[in-house]
Amino acid sequence: MNPILFAILAVAAIGAICAVMLTVASKVMYVHTDEREADLRDCLPGANCGSCGYAGCDGYAAALVGGDAKTNLCVPGGDDVSRQISDILGVPFEDVIEQVAICHCGGSYDVSEKKLEYQGIMTCAAAKTLYGGESACAYGCLGYGDCAVVCPNNAVCIEDGVARINPRRCIGCGACARVCPNKIISTVPDTVRVIIKCSSCDKGADVRKKCEVGCIGCRKCEKECPESAITVTNNLAVIDYDKCSGCGHCAEVCTTKCIKAADFSGVFRN
Repeated sequence: MNPILFAILAVAAIGAICAVMLTVASKVMYVHTDEREADLRDCLPGANCGSCGYAGCDGYAAALVGGDAKTNLCVPGGDDVSRQISDILGVPFEDVIEQVAICHCGGSYDVSEKKLEYQGIMTCAAAKTLYGGESACAYGCLGYGDCAVVCPNNAVCIEDGVARINPRRCIGCGACARVCPNKIISTVPDTVRVIIKCSSCDKGADVRKKCEVGCIGCRKCEKECPESAITVTNNLAVIDYDKCSGCGHCAEVCTTKCIKAADFSGVFRN
């Protein structure tokens, strides 16, 4: 047989066999997917922040189709996304409790002391491993912006060594809170009107030596709160938001002004 013709026939035969194998495999190994999953994925914001408790938007969409997840877990998407999810699944709409990130530290360069000059990798995670960073306060903001790097909406910046969060741009995903080595960032309902801008559990005298605006555990806020919503635990004021009316009286009487009263609503939505 002509070698060229033989080669052509051999290649054609191999191609035909492979085509048959692929066809059989596509039938035998086909995985059925609910078309609603793609629709759900399209309506999610794509932040892949994990605030819903699942591994990104794909994981949440799969859980929704499987009936394993509530429709109001996407905090960045808010009520608009929750309503779209409800429409796709044909279930009642559930309101989303919008969240906003809060930095519990006010120890900027002008009001706090430094214990060393840090020279190393300029990240909070790295600075944490070297004597806890520059600040004399072991509980405060490390100031190298790991939180700003992961924020999907540019809501976080570093000013004077402290993380500042713009509540008007924050989508409440909690990514900044998860990467903070000192855990001084948390997410709270955006209906909150009073926050503690300190995380130190040191005694008052020690706090005074390190930071002018730290909580000294004087209990003045605790004694004067009309709702008994604030207590001092481990030398630090803590607010029970289930009791707090947002009156702001604790901020008015705070000796060091580490309690702040403000409007944290106006969460950014696409």
